[in-house]
Amino acid sequence: MATLPLLRPSVLRHPNNPLHRKLHPPPPHSTHLKFPQPSKPITSTMSVSASSKTPTPAADRLMSAASYCFPLFNGFQYGRFLLSEYPILATPFKPIIPVVSAYHSIPYASFISFFAFYLGIVRNPSVSRHVRFNALQALVLDVVLVVPMMVQQILSPGLNLTILGYNCLFVFLVACFAYALGCSVLGKTPYLPFIAEAASRQLDYS
Repeated sequence: MATLPLLRPSVLRHPNNPLHRKLHPPPPHSTHLKFPQPSKPITSTMSVSASSKTPTPAADRLMSAASYCFPLFNGFQYGRFLLSEYPILATPFKPIIPVVSAYHSIPYASFISFFAFYLGIVRNPSVSRHVRFNALQALVLDVVLVVPMMVQQILSPGLNLTILGYNCLFVFLVACFAYALGCSVLGKTPYLPFIAEAASRQLDYS
């Protein structure tokens, strides 16, 4: 009777031995869950975009600020009752009163200035959008100030109501001018209530 040769333990433990692979199967591959990488913080993107914003050039600031002198010169007549009753309020306007008087002494100065601003700045593609928007907003403000004058000529209200309306319009005009002038000098874009929306729509259509 034939006898099987004895197998040494080292042979049984050899990985290539079929009996070893059967008795000791390899462990199953472990699955690793892959979690998504955390996204970059939003603050870093915002800081980069804020730092990359270029400042408004000095020429654009000057042109934007000068645009709001147009409605101020045309609407300065609304302050005649308030400035005559309280002369101390006319002190800040004394430097520009000779300029306003010379402006109104030119025939059709308002009509010519309106089309000069509209055709030379608003419709000029070589001018920056910042200046074009401010010029158009100043023109819309000037048109708004013309409406009460037309209403006065049609309805002819009493003197007391006229004085009250003129005083309110002048305060509104000076507030708009001061706000727009300050923003323009600082290189920011002023947004007047209701007027800015009309100017923005008109600028997009032009």
